[in-house]
Formats: sequence, C-alpha cells, structure tokens
Amino acid sequence: MLSEVTAVRYVTPLREGGSLPGVVEADDHGTYGTYVIKFTGAGQGRKTLVAEVICGELARRLGLRVPRLVGIRLDPVLGLGEPDERVQELLKASGGLNLGMDFLSGALGFDPLAFHVGPAEAGRIVWFDALINNVDRSWRNPNLLCLHGDLWLIDHGASMIWHHNWRTAETAAAKPYDASDHVLAPYGPDIEAAAAELAPLVTEELLTEVVAEVPTPWLTDEPGFDTPDDVRRAYVAALLPRAGTIHERITLPDTEPKTGPETESETEPRGAAK
Repeated sequence: MLSEVTAVRYVTPLREGGSLPGVVEADDHGTYGTYVIKFTGAGQGRKTLVAEVICGELARRLGLRVPRLVGIRLDPVLGLGEPDERVQELLKASGGLNLGMDFLSGALGFDPLAFHVGPAEAGRIVWFDALINNVDRSWRNPNLLCLHGDLWLIDHGASMIWHHNWRTAETAAAKPYDASDHVLAPYGPDIEAAAAELAPLVTEELLTEVVAEVPTPWLTDEPGFDTPDDVRRAYVAALLPRAGTIHERITLPDTEPKTGPETESETEPRGAAK
C-alpha cells in the first residue's frame, strides 16, 4: 500500500491539467515536502488515480523514472482561503485520501527541439506506454519532464482504458497500440530491444505486487466484482498476457529517426525514481 503523508498547506492549483491538480506541502512523519496532489473528487473519478498508481509503480519497477507516489490525507478546510470557487468545491469533495507525487523542483516540460532521446530509452518508454495503452504521450501533450538531463514520466491517468468497461477488458487489452502520434516515435525507438529487456520482468508476481499498492477504498464497490481483491486480479489478468506480445502490435510512423547528442540518461546507468 502507498505510504501516506498529511497535507498541511494548499499552495496553488496547477491549471494545466484538466482535473485541476494542485501543489501542497505535506508532513511525512516530521519531514515536510512539496507534492503535486490529484483529487478523488475530480470529475474523472477514482479510476484515474488507480491508473496513476498501477502504471506509475509498474514503471518504477521496470527502471523508468517516475516521481514517488504517496497517499495524501487532506482536510478540506485547507482550501478555505482559496479564491477560486472551483478549487474550493474540489477540496470540499476530496476530504480524506488523495494521490500525491513528489514535486520535481526545476523540472522542465519535454521539448523535442531541445532534448534528444536515444533509441534505447525511446523504445523502453514507447513499449511501456503500449503495455498500459497510454494514449496521452503525444507531441501535443508529452507528459514527460526533463530534470538534470533525465526523462521523468508523469500523468498516467488516461491509461488502461479497458477498466472503464470491464466487460470488454479482455478484447480491449488484446488490441494493438498505435504509436504513430507518440512524442518519441521520431527518435527511432528500439521496440524489440525494449521488449526483450522488459517483458520478462512483467510477471504475475510483479503485477500482483504493483496492484497491491492501490488503496483499497479506491477499488471498493466496483460494479461486477465482489471484493477489491477481485478487481486487483482483473488488472493483473489484463496486463500479464499483453506484456509478452504487445511489441508485435505497435504501429510506428515510417520516418527516419532524429539525430543528435545522446541524453545523459542514455549514456549513464538508469535508475528508478527516488
């Protein structure tokens, strides 16, 4: 289960996101830190947060960089001084446990004109996005941050679209992945190498460990399931077979790879998010 911190101050909304996430300061057992918070009361609902946890924690275990995820306990009273009525309503609707992620101070949004990605790292990210069916990593909305020469993956709430209609999950999870609009498609991603490296790591044991991180209240009363553990097993059942074959069903554009200096993250050993 995610570790939990307690919000002590609401700092500001992040108006770039459709769900209106915000920045808070929180107490992590005596250590204070800054986090991006995503709310249970947002219009997209708790499944967005479930997707964030499963995909983020899976990415971390596969060696991709993702900001540390935590549960954030929120008292709605923290928003009383916020002048925006929409933010006030969102905070009122989100008392209790929400999702937080480390705020990466100094990170910049990914700019294809200023940052080159090598084929190996591009391949790993595209393969991972295909596994989780992430439709939200396009050039219009890369959902990548650059910090000290490294790429960090954020915002996976639009992934695993099959969990919005579990009756079609088996069919949906078997579909191919169209990466023609992926922001890293022009960098010649080495999908075969990524699959050879990462697919064997996606075991039933690993996926079971990952879905165990999702807070139980976010899986409770899911239509068609008797218990939260049944929902967890459904996520494992959808992702496990996809890992072994999705590399054969990734569609990339027929373009020449971009060239340029390797990124720092391609020339130095990779590491999981701190």
